[in-house]
Amino acid sequence: MAKFIFVTGGVLSALGKGVTSASIGSLLEEMGYRVTFQKLDPYLNVDPGTMSPYQHGEVYVTEDGAETDLDLGHYERFTFSRMGRNNNVTAGRVYFNVLERERRGDYLGATVQVIPHITDEIKRLIRSVEGDNHIAIVEVGGTVGDIESLPFLEAIRQMSLESKREDVLFIHVTYVPYIKSVGELKTKPTQHSVKELRAIGIQPDMIICRSEFELPKSIKEKISLFTSVSEPSVISAPDVEYIYEVPIIFKRQGVDRIIAERLGLTYREVPTKWDRIMETIKNANKEIKIGVVGKYIYLKDSYKSLHEALLHGAIANKVKLSIKWINAEDFDEKDLTQVDGILVPGGFGERGTEGKIRALRYGREKKIPTFGICLGMQLMCVEFARNVLGLQGANSTEFDPHTPHPVIDLMEEQKSIDRLGGTMRLGSYPCILLPGSKARDIYGKDMVYERHRHRYEFNNFYREIYENHGVVFSGLSPDGRLVEIMELKDHPWYIGCQFHPEFKSKPFEPHPLFVSFVKACLERKMAFQSL
Repeated sequence: MAKFIFVTGGVLSALGKGVTSASIGSLLEEMGYRVTFQKLDPYLNVDPGTMSPYQHGEVYVTEDGAETDLDLGHYERFTFSRMGRNNNVTAGRVYFNVLERERRGDYLGATVQVIPHITDEIKRLIRSVEGDNHIAIVEVGGTVGDIESLPFLEAIRQMSLESKREDVLFIHVTYVPYIKSVGELKTKPTQHSVKELRAIGIQPDMIICRSEFELPKSIKEKISLFTSVSEPSVISAPDVEYIYEVPIIFKRQGVDRIIAERLGLTYREVPTKWDRIMETIKNANKEIKIGVVGKYIYLKDSYKSLHEALLHGAIANKVKLSIKWINAEDFDEKDLTQVDGILVPGGFGERGTEGKIRALRYGREKKIPTFGICLGMQLMCVEFARNVLGLQGANSTEFDPHTPHPVIDLMEEQKSIDRLGGTMRLGSYPCILLPGSKARDIYGKDMVYERHRHRYEFNNFYREIYENHGVVFSGLSPDGRLVEIMELKDHPWYIGCQFHPEFKSKPFEPHPLFVSFVKACLERKMAFQSL
């Protein structure tokens, strides 16, 4: 059976519990242990699939088609562990399962209550990820003290009582604010947060202290004294420029050794790959700037995986990455005059689409490396239809149901669906690559599997006219029915893909499309500098 590490948060949200969990998992994995993760979210949505990115950041899609919390992206990027449907559990899903059983009569007339029925279901779902893993790292969303988190905290408290002492470890991520007016770090919020946690029966074994600065020994000693956590287990987690520094900071403070000893695991001293990755990032002496034209730019978590995948491409090319976030709603061509590449990401809804189309036209006509993902690819097709093929009014039926030229249309199997949650084309699907195409050269193989999240597709009625004017449909579904990748013959790098390659990129295994895109941006910049 797996050992469990439960990660809770206190004081305030957005402290980085996901990165903390992923970093710890990475260090344990490097020692040779099989690690898995789970995110427990206290909201009542069954999953985040129908939530606005402004509410909860990006929706991360797993291989098996689950729409999940963005923290699952951190788990996959930092480790070799693969996430799936059971790795994200919401309160909505828990209650849904329990109520379905009640309707079937499974409880034999008993009064259904939070304890034991809801907590038992939470424990069942937690144990569902054990498999053959050595360690399961379970992150409890929200903040200690939130009413909605209480059933989850009660469930993990019960699990600690039902397990051997060396099989469960609690880590509490908290905040130590710096008060500028007096020049001091303050421990009181952390003290109160741990007090709240202990009041519900959980004593943390380790405290991860988020702060602007490295904690001095005196602050660690004070936190240790007031929380009954040993001073070596009070870990400083200062702000960093790159999240890939976090495993290095943790290893320097012996987090991996402390956890191994506490869980009765054999500690193995091994070099970490993160040193090499950070050395590459910090020593890069060339820089590229990529313009990302989107509509969720005021909440960068809406494009979290995209940002990281671009950084992975930069790491592979040994260049520094600068991203210029451009609001598609008030796009102006001058926004792109200083960029080395253009990326139009996925999204839903009509807002900002015309700005994205103008950006794609600029990239096509100016021969700037241009990358369209999901909706970005669809709008590449719309732009090309309007401005090259002369199909006036061409559009996607998502935005104009009465367009005279529906070059993007609702997938046939989607037309009878009337429920939004979990009904898109989701998860991993095969894609056959056209020999001799740029996409085939980039991937270096004939077939790939990529993750999807969409309802609309390229309309095959128009395929021939596109091909006659220089468009190459270089990636297709195995039956040839669905267009997965399009590219232009007479352009240095103009590629659109219907899937989301950013979901499969890691800093130590960057996605080929992002590596190639960044390389094309660098080559363009170097060519201009040599003129």
